[in-house]
Amino acid sequence: MLAFAPLHTAVGFAGTALAQLSTLLEPIAGGAATAAAIVLFTVAVRLLISPLTVAQIRGERRRAALAPQVREVQRRYADDPARLQGELFALYRSAGANPVAGCLPMLLQAPFLLVMYRLFSTAEGGTGLLDERLAGVPLGHHLGDGVAGAAGPLFALLLAALVLLAWLSSRRMRRAAVAPAPQSAAPPAALLGRLLPLLPYTTVLVALVLPMAAVLYLVTTTAWTALEQGVLRRPQASPAEAGTDRR
Repeated sequence: MLAFAPLHTAVGFAGTALAQLSTLLEPIAGGAATAAAIVLFTVAVRLLISPLTVAQIRGERRRAALAPQVREVQRRYADDPARLQGELFALYRSAGANPVAGCLPMLLQAPFLLVMYRLFSTAEGGTGLLDERLAGVPLGHHLGDGVAGAAGPLFALLLAALVLLAWLSSRRMRRAAVAPAPQSAAPPAALLGRLLPLLPYTTVLVALVLPMAAVLYLVTTTAWTALEQGVLRRPQASPAEAGTDRR
């Protein structure tokens, strides 16, 4: 239990901040103040960690730009593993890139996302969050608890939003593929290319077993991710294209 003490403390701190935000929103949002606080709190946390996402995408772009040179080095020194590693290291160092740098921002984001997940899916925050209501439905209500009253329409709306967001994310992933895998490509690589665009739909499956507070969080953070990816990963004009546009 001691190993999870820092996580418990972080969840408690986040729960207190969320409760204070809910109190501030109550004169405006009324009975939906806690639900509105979940949305705003999620956006605030995503804004806080957005520099990590920017760093991750910049690292990915640097490595993608080096891909042709990496392939050439791999072809040239395929029979000399020691020389290959040295040449690749020199290539990345000269370009100011790191082949594993993209993993660091992802790892740094993980604690934030874990705290958010536990705050909205358990009573660990100690604020009674899951006892609050939205349109008369407790935020701790699960889909399996029934769909009577407003629970059915609320869950239907949230799940529909997740399906739409998953479809948009999947379409972006398909478009991001450089080209279909050649006939000579290894079967595992080709299979992975077909499975990756299906991953966004797992969010919908997860939402089926989470309380409404956590589903609200999922919709908000997934929508933020879609917006963030759309802005940060938009195609960039090459220098030649930029010069043509100026003319």
